[in-house]
Amino acid sequence: MKIRKSISASAIGLLFGSFMLLSPAVAQDNPTLSDAEVAHTAVTANQIDIDYAKIAQERSKDAEVLKFAETMASDHKAVIDQAVALVTKLGVTPEVNAVSKQLLSDAEKTKEMLRTKTGAAFNKAYIDNEVAYHKAVIAAVEGLLIPESENAELKSLLESIVPALQAHLEHAQMVQKDLNGK
Repeated sequence: MKIRKSISASAIGLLFGSFMLLSPAVAQDNPTLSDAEVAHTAVTANQIDIDYAKIAQERSKDAEVLKFAETMASDHKAVIDQAVALVTKLGVTPEVNAVSKQLLSDAEKTKEMLRTKTGAAFNKAYIDNEVAYHKAVIAAVEGLLIPESENAELKSLLESIVPALQAHLEHAQMVQKDLNGK
């Protein structure tokens, strides 16, 4: 199975460092992502949002924020379970890569920031991050992970989660609007 394609290093930075949307103009010096690396990146991105939700469940007392965090933890765990089942079926071992390493590094900084907040400031920081994170993840799935996927089943799984990610973004934006009105 052919498993290598290229991605712009600048796109990685835009997607995960700055939470910007994927730019159609990409550089020519491209690292590569295999299906094993795509799988690891997808699982990593989902685990990060579960970790953010756990922090929210520990620090927030707002019912709406807690409900949102519960949904994030549950839904992203389900995606991880689907991904694990698929890679097990395919005999693929997810591989750490530059994108997943950058995601984890950025997530540690975000978790540190979230842990410094309390009350309304925490709720705002958490939900603002969720809006930005879901925008970045949607852009990454559509503009990086799906195009990089060689395996049809992996590509199909990634395509199938985009509507849920978009629903999460809309839910986060609704909570964000409600919090801004308080």
